[in-house]
Amino acid sequence: MKQAVRVAITGAAGNIGYAAAFRIAAGNMLGTDQPIILKLIEIAPALDALKGVEMELRDCAFPLLEDIVCTADTSEGFGDVDYVLSIGSKPRTKGMERADLLSENGKIFGPQGKAINDNASKNVKVLVVGNPANTNALIACNNAPDLDPSQFTSMMRLDHNRAISQLASKTGAAVTGIKQLVVWGNHSLTQYPDISHCTVDGKDAKSLVDDAWYKDEFMPKVQKRGAEIINARGASSAASAASAAIDHMRDWVKGSNDWVSLGMISKGDYGISEGLMYSFPVICKNGNFEVVQGLNQDDFSIEMMKATEKELLEEREAVKDLL
Repeated sequence: MKQAVRVAITGAAGNIGYAAAFRIAAGNMLGTDQPIILKLIEIAPALDALKGVEMELRDCAFPLLEDIVCTADTSEGFGDVDYVLSIGSKPRTKGMERADLLSENGKIFGPQGKAINDNASKNVKVLVVGNPANTNALIACNNAPDLDPSQFTSMMRLDHNRAISQLASKTGAAVTGIKQLVVWGNHSLTQYPDISHCTVDGKDAKSLVDDAWYKDEFMPKVQKRGAEIINARGASSAASAASAAIDHMRDWVKGSNDWVSLGMISKGDYGISEGLMYSFPVICKNGNFEVVQGLNQDDFSIEMMKATEKELLEEREAVKDLL
């Protein structure tokens, strides 16, 4: 057997963390030959609930799960970890402005970035799931000066998976038949689900759907899917978010056979401002990822990509004192 790796989950007693922990312990993220030590991190008031999660995990008798550490101390929680799923964040409450939400989460993700910097493995891979994910990831990244910015990512895979599902349903294809789809920008209502390079069973996706459906139904459906789920079940996406986080980290570690959408620090590709945590189409290989190059974007795509960039620039400005 391989040597065990350490996986930290923040907000581990919450719905997403709870849904993710069991699948990670079962080997769905890193493979069925990779032993794991889970490091579950929560705020102090949630430690009793976290103890219940630990008990359930132990009761599953997962062959790969070597140990579990439960803590509210981020220095302990991030100690020597190889992978971080940063899920816990402060939710937006009624009447709260987005700037206030960004500021409140900055108080979480700034110290968290520093704790990862000071305690985690120097090769750690960090995925920020907690919303607003892109800017939370940017804050964490900027507070970890000893780590490479490429070690921090934000989750756009849920939006990517939603887009694949919607297009597959519309065209009658299997989800495995959808290739080269991308969601650009921010995990917000400005995100741009782009099928202009996408194929469905080898055929050009745009030739299979009309433009009105694409712009008036598909795009809003993907952008607003989270709100639709809240309205239906009275709670936000949990199992699907956990599944997307596992997809994201699995492909980052083990490689992807297709383009995936991933929030990363922009290096200026496609004219996007450097230093933003922005979603690009990437291919994962050998534990790294590279932006897909050379895509010709039409005027509509450029307009949409710039609109979501603008929002991220505004978010960065709002938290500049935390960077």
